Amino acid sequence: MPPEMTSDLATASPAADDAELIVASLTDTERFAAIFDRHAERIHHYVARRVGTDAAEDIVAETFLTAFRKRSSYDPERPDARPWLYGIATTLVARHHRSEVRYLRALSRTGVDPLPESPADGVVERITAQDHMRKLAGALATLGRGDRDTLLLVVWGELTYEEAARALGVPVGTVRSRLNRARRKLRERLGGIDPMKEARDG
Repeated sequence: MPPEMTSDLATASPAADDAELIVASLTDTERFAAIFDRHAERIHHYVARRVGTDAAEDIVAETFLTAFRKRSSYDPERPDARPWLYGIATTLVARHHRSEVRYLRALSRTGVDPLPESPADGVVERITAQDHMRKLAGALATLGRGDRDTLLLVVWGELTYEEAARALGVPVGTVRSRLNRARRKLRERLGGIDPMKEARDG
């Protein structure tokens, strides 16, 4: 987004929710820049933790380009666009499935977190402090894609169960069952540590 576009929008309609901005962007395309300003950093943190920083820039850019192209189908009854954006990003991450698994396996060997100061990840910070980052990354690499997507949307994306369900286009019951399965597998691999301990109850 051009700098002048984002700066103009910052003062244009500060109280507008995401849905209002998206609807307005149908006739004034520059209004969509505010959606990028609000959510790009958090989407980037989420994606970078999954595939590394090298691939994250491209995926984030494609996420917002896809969202812009599909904005006419956005449900205006949803004031928060995060689940929609995380859903798009998660779909794009799936195209990098091999890269994600390779990245997680490399992380399991090195234990080096690419975003050590991410505010969205108290869980991983705690596990790192306990010297379990390598085990966590290795365990995440063994999860099925659906289970991993669901778990990371709730823990790293900080979505509620209902928001994760919207992001993935699945029922809330499916989110719950995937999380239960993922938690069980990770607890087994992490010696009883629950990676969802600090996450929302949904």
